[in-house]
Amino acid sequence: MKYDIPAVLFAGGKSSRMGKDKTLLPFANCTTLSEFQYSRLSKYFKEVYLLAKEDKFDFTVPVITDNYPQSSPLVGLVSMFESLNADKFFVLSVDAPFVNEKVIVSLLAYNKKYDALIAKGPNGIEPLCGVYRRSILPLAKKNLEVGDHRLNNLLKEADTQFIVFEDASVFTNLNHPHEYEDALKRITP
Repeated sequence: MKYDIPAVLFAGGKSSRMGKDKTLLPFANCTTLSEFQYSRLSKYFKEVYLLAKEDKFDFTVPVITDNYPQSSPLVGLVSMFESLNADKFFVLSVDAPFVNEKVIVSLLAYNKKYDALIAKGPNGIEPLCGVYRRSILPLAKKNLEVGDHRLNNLLKEADTQFIVFEDASVFTNLNHPHEYEDALKRITP
């Protein structure tokens, strides 16, 4: 069964700690990490999009481009709601390749109408692993207008429910070259 809500992979970061665009690094059996994540989420969702500053991908994929010049996940969130007509979205950072089906199913199983349902692991909240509803858009736009781009602040102000997960390893982000190398060993036998 595939979920009807759109999934959006956030792939617009600057990758400054990686030293090169991590979304375009090869991963597992795919040409890029972006393609790996798109293929993986396409097993669970009817619609999967990549969100970035520009269409930089070498495979056929629907791309949402940021509507604002600033670079931040908040800009991506607002652009996502402005570009697509859906009430809610599953969002995931493209550099989190170990978020598994258990996490996705747990987040999507919640029926209460919070502005956001966000994963929380042993190391803290994961603002780019969760479900966002359109009801958060006015608050997100307000924060964008005043220059507060921190998703943590947005989630504190919104009606947010955190879903707790015990396994920190599923939320591994590939920010540094050593994390990418470790992930390559972990993903391939």
